[in-house]
Formats: sequence, structure tokens, C-alpha cells
Amino acid sequence: MKSLQDAIYNWLTIKIVAEARPDDKAAWETFELFEDILINEFKLKDIEIKKDEVMYLVTYNVDSEEKRVRFPTELIEVMHDQIQEHPERYENYE
Repeated sequence: MKSLQDAIYNWLTIKIVAEARPDDKAAWETFELFEDILINEFKLKDIEIKKDEVMYLVTYNVDSEEKRVRFPTELIEVMHDQIQEHPERYENYE
């Protein structure tokens, strides 16, 4: 994955889904894939997430420097919201 921002976006989006669906093996495997990309490819450490009414703030360290990126809540939660609205489309296959 070429863009760190895209990798963080994908990681955070699937993290929200996986945490809401603890038995969803595919969601957890996808989350672990993106977490591996962040840690091993982009060398992120100490990743923290904060959420307010309108934004997710992701803080992390890379090369001993703290950095931040923000995403609108609605952008991050769109997949989770779709699953909640149409659970029949997102059946959990084990």
C-alpha cells in the first residue's frame, strides 16, 4: 500500500467493524492485515485513537516523531452503518 493515510483509513474503518462484530473472522483478519501494514511497512508505533462528535483523531509515532491524522466520523463509520442497516447482506460465514 503506497499511502499511509489510506492504510490508516482502511485500518480504522475495519477496526470499527471488527469491534462491533467480535465473531466476524473475516473482519478481524482484515483488521490484522492492515495493522501489520501500519506496523511493518510504515513503521508506526504507539497508535492511539480518539473520537469526538465529528472526527476520529489517530495519533502515532514514526521515526520517534509524533504525528496525527484526522478523519470525519461519518467517513470512518460508513461500512459499520451499512452493516447495521442491512445485516442480511453481511452474513458472518465461518
